[in-house]
Amino acid sequence: MRFAVIGDIHSNLPALESVLSRIQQAGVDFIVSTGDLVGYATFPNEVIDLIRCNHIVSIQGNYDKAIGNQELICGCGYTDLKMLELASRSVQFTNQTISDTNRKYLKYLPQQAILKMGQFEITVVHGSPRKINEYLHDGSPELDEVTKIISQNVLICGHTHEPFYKVVNGKHVINSGSVGKPKHGNPNAVYVLVDLDDQTINAQIVEVPYDVEKTARAIESDPVLPNEFADMLRKG
Repeated sequence: MRFAVIGDIHSNLPALESVLSRIQQAGVDFIVSTGDLVGYATFPNEVIDLIRCNHIVSIQGNYDKAIGNQELICGCGYTDLKMLELASRSVQFTNQTISDTNRKYLKYLPQQAILKMGQFEITVVHGSPRKINEYLHDGSPELDEVTKIISQNVLICGHTHEPFYKVVNGKHVINSGSVGKPKHGNPNAVYVLVDLDDQTINAQIVEVPYDVEKTARAIESDPVLPNEFADMLRKG
């Protein structure tokens, strides 16, 4: 069995298109998304339409929850006041742009999915099984705590925008990183390619170049979205 894990697309259509093209070449059985389809960039409807037409199973992220319920804050868990202000402008833009059909889609996305494959039982979430916006960073105390309490032996999550794969307390943990707003030190989009059989699992982090400037210029041309978002994309 081979499948791909994507997440944190954040309305970045060019990045998603490039990642899906690479995934198609890899020959997967299915694709699962850890959520946050929207926010930050300018293509929320196009991203959702592409996710739906490709029959990608998606979990609800904190941004999806906020837009689905017409909330005014992203629920990102930011403590920095500057980022809170910038994120609020992103929420404003997305609430103004999203179609009624796609808002309803986001509203009713599940916050968790359980997949069973051979000896592996996989839980898929956005932040953590405890909280939609909990950050499970590589090596964090929160990651140690969560892997001690979950019954499943594989945890797939996102939210941090920093991809990794490791075994913690006997549990396989896969963080999808970010397709649309990476924080791993370069602007490439990221997804994770997972191969498993009845006994073994292997996860490979894959970087995919895309037309960063197309997304960055679209952000800069919008009067609501801050130019800082474009700079973040360019820096990764």
